[in-house]
Amino acid sequence: MDIGTPHTDTTDLRARWRATVAEAGAPVDRDSDRDPDRYADRLLAAWAEPQRRYHTTAHLADVLARIDVLAPYAADPAAVRLAAWFHDAVYRPDRSENEERSAALAERALPELGVDAARTAEVARLVRLTVTHDPAPGDTDGEVLCDADLAVLAGPAQAYAAYAAAVRDEYGFVPDDAFRAGRAAVLRQLLDLPRLFRTPHGTAHWEAPARANLAAELAALTAPPSHE
Repeated sequence: MDIGTPHTDTTDLRARWRATVAEAGAPVDRDSDRDPDRYADRLLAAWAEPQRRYHTTAHLADVLARIDVLAPYAADPAAVRLAAWFHDAVYRPDRSENEERSAALAERALPELGVDAARTAEVARLVRLTVTHDPAPGDTDGEVLCDADLAVLAGPAQAYAAYAAAVRDEYGFVPDDAFRAGRAAVLRQLLDLPRLFRTPHGTAHWEAPARANLAAELAALTAPPSHE
């Protein structure tokens, strides 16, 4: 799946959603108001909104696939998977409260679906954590979600370039100089983290290539203009 290309066939994502809802202990009853497919419809519609170029169903599928790899490190894999579904469910590139609104959506939807209060609170906490991607020591659920979300940074050069281009497309309304300054600030914030990845797998496999990609993009953004 190309970065930024939404899934047209959501069969697998819908099956994953139903499995995660069951894993989270919610009743899977398609003949009631708690039919998980109704919630999948709403979430997938949100993830396919036209303003999205990177934060699409393809990104959701990628994060879920990475959580599969990292799940053994999590204390509550079901909560982490639910948080992946909600972490960019509300996404407007011209607004700064996306994570808070996404967390609030989880806090409303999950109790309706039958998820218990403790797990709902954990899901909302994890969604809010994606503002900083800086989980506290010992926060294994946070480590897994943040590592899965940031793993795109460790892709091969061509994949990383596609990711960066998709992010630029999402901010197409921002003038180039302003985007370069804002994007450079984000890259510096990430590079200033003591560790981008906290799980053993992320540290071993993603840390070095991600830092190389970020440093290369930052250098390109901040290079003086050519006078040729």
